[in-house]
Amino acid sequence: MKQWAFLAVAIVSEVVATSALKASDGFSRFAPSAIVIAGYAAAFYFLSLTLRTIPVGVAYAIWSGAGVALIAAIAWIRFGQRLDLPGIAGILLIVAGVVVLNLFSKPVPHG
Repeated sequence: MKQWAFLAVAIVSEVVATSALKASDGFSRFAPSAIVIAGYAAAFYFLSLTLRTIPVGVAYAIWSGAGVALIAAIAWIRFGQRLDLPGIAGILLIVAGVVVLNLFSKPVPHG
């Protein structure tokens, strides 16, 4: 169960870092830039811990899919970047793909 907590921390760290990227203004502002660097460092560290037990394809699909959906929601709420119907449909398809992968796929590890 610990691996799923690691993955959740990786996702949240990546979302925080990506959200701060806009505020960093091309890395010209110190505080947001520091958040970006620390967030991505934490994201990759916790993703690496996740990969000890969860196959890379599954972990990355969840990490990237959840990240895309969360960043789109934050951009909508915080920056007023509204999605049109095709954009919403695309994000729902990403989320659906992650759900299908987790519920129905049985990845086979290489040994």
